Amino acid sequence: MTHTEKRHLPPLAKLALEMGPLVIFFLTNSYGDRWFGVDATQRLFLATGIFIAAVLVSLVVTWTLVRKLPVMPLVSAVVVTIFGGLTLVLHDELFIKLKPTIVNTLFGAVLVWAAATGRNVLKLVLDSVFDLTDEGWRQLTWRWAFFFFVLAALNEIVWRTQTTDFWVAFKVWGIMPLTMAFALAQMPLILRHDASAEDGKTS
Repeated sequence: MTHTEKRHLPPLAKLALEMGPLVIFFLTNSYGDRWFGVDATQRLFLATGIFIAAVLVSLVVTWTLVRKLPVMPLVSAVVVTIFGGLTLVLHDELFIKLKPTIVNTLFGAVLVWAAATGRNVLKLVLDSVFDLTDEGWRQLTWRWAFFFFVLAALNEIVWRTQTTDFWVAFKVWGIMPLTMAFALAQMPLILRHDASAEDGKTS
């Protein structure tokens, strides 16, 4: 490998590094009282502390493997550290519950700005390896912006109306499957606006 070649994580490794901290967060919140002997009311705080550590470890492993930090995991880690830290310092679970709302709203707002101003930041935000036409990127940007706002709204609905345990489970087993399903649903658009295919037609 030359110094100019970009390293990419294998899909399964990327999924494990993104899902691993969330799964650890879920398991600690679910079984922390049994595994660590903490009071049931303190499980979320224990899970939050371990979640912060797991997210930071995931970033270190990612950097070690590919010598770069993807934008979404990096921004998410910063917000997790800040709001998770506030949760622990102030002993108030509100802050960690607001984290998905803030992150998804931030990404949605950035993509709306990008689409409205003709800037292609989606490839950077999603760490994408796709090569699309300008129209393809524009349409995909609007779609992802809308999806991020939907995720933010869903998080608000769930944490405000359901128990903490339900919210934690939804954060792990709801948001990630929804994101994967949405990403797969964009494949027809991606294939339709594949820039390499367009180049082949015009050559």
